[in-house]
Amino acid sequence: MKLSAAEIRASVRLALAEDIGGGDATTLATVPANAPAQAVMRAREPLVVAGIGFAEAAFRELSSKIKMEKIARDGQRIAAGKILLKISGPARAILTAERVALNFVQRLSGVATLTSQFVEAIKGARAQILDTRKTTPGWRRFEKYAVACGGGKNHRFGLFDMILIKDNHLATLKNETPNAIAAAVVRARKKFPELKVEVEADTLEQVAQAADAGADIIVLDNMTAAQLRRAVKIVNGRALTEASGGVNLKTVRAIAETGVDYISVGALTHSSRAVDIGLDFEN
Repeated sequence: MKLSAAEIRASVRLALAEDIGGGDATTLATVPANAPAQAVMRAREPLVVAGIGFAEAAFRELSSKIKMEKIARDGQRIAAGKILLKISGPARAILTAERVALNFVQRLSGVATLTSQFVEAIKGARAQILDTRKTTPGWRRFEKYAVACGGGKNHRFGLFDMILIKDNHLATLKNETPNAIAAAVVRARKKFPELKVEVEADTLEQVAQAADAGADIIVLDNMTAAQLRRAVKIVNGRALTEASGGVNLKTVRAIAETGVDYISVGALTHSSRAVDIGLDFEN
């Protein structure tokens, strides 16, 4: 996934407007208009970088006189104490943009860092780590971009780019024959033949039904490792398999070793913490 300069700038402008309002009262009151400054954005813990472009856009939005040197790139793993970005120019602009710049980079680097930990945990296994739609409203593209920076794979972006037949969909088709899954897959293929069809299965019986119906991907929802291995055998290459539910850094390796193709992890975006990055002014 690639983010455009226009969408980054638009989001940064909204964030700056929210933060600044009628003016940065503290900076306007205490810092002379012509005061210069130099600062560095520095990692205070090991992390995987994401969102540097947002920080650059925030500083640039407040002054065309600001100069920046990008030291780290998105997707790069860096150690504590390392510099991500050097900034110089009008002190007022740097001070006013500081929090918005840090918010973007801390949050997105947090997503990338957590993703990289999951990816590392299953290194050598065939499975890939997927993100989900459990994202911050309005930030989905940004957070999915950060997942990619951390080595994860983007799943469907929204409701429009893949069919995903879940338990609540199947509940409305419980009286269909030969079964709800077969009926749902047929309808999905007919209505949107260009889209991949994924089916969520809660039981091994549903796994077999989904594979027989010709699903492209089968979500193996909240299954034990033993059930996952059995499900992979039932599918036998007829569809891709995706483990979902109960996935954390302690369980992900055992899940990957069952032979599934994908492991979806909602925590990448709904539970990642912002990493510690600071902006330090230099004398």
